[in-house]
Amino acid sequence: MAALAKLVVIGFIVLTVIYVSLSLYSRSVRKSKLAEWWEEEGRPGDREAYIDAGLKDYEGSLRRKLIWGVYIVPVTVVALIIYFTNFY
Repeated sequence: MAALAKLVVIGFIVLTVIYVSLSLYSRSVRKSKLAEWWEEEGRPGDREAYIDAGLKDYEGSLRRKLIWGVYIVPVTVVALIIYFTNFY
């Protein structure tokens, strides 16, 4: 039982680090693309307002939600491996 608790705690910490890193990276990529699009569109309005509006749209996007797969996929795989190892 202690081994399972250790696996869960360490796994959660590792997955959290991966999630935060991936989330920050994805947000910075989106921010740089928004800045690039602002330049290409002929600089319509305030740059910071344009980027902030784009990042608000990004917060509700599918890409942002897919990053949660960092938690879902490994936990599902480990649970299936444990199940099949013990019961089949």
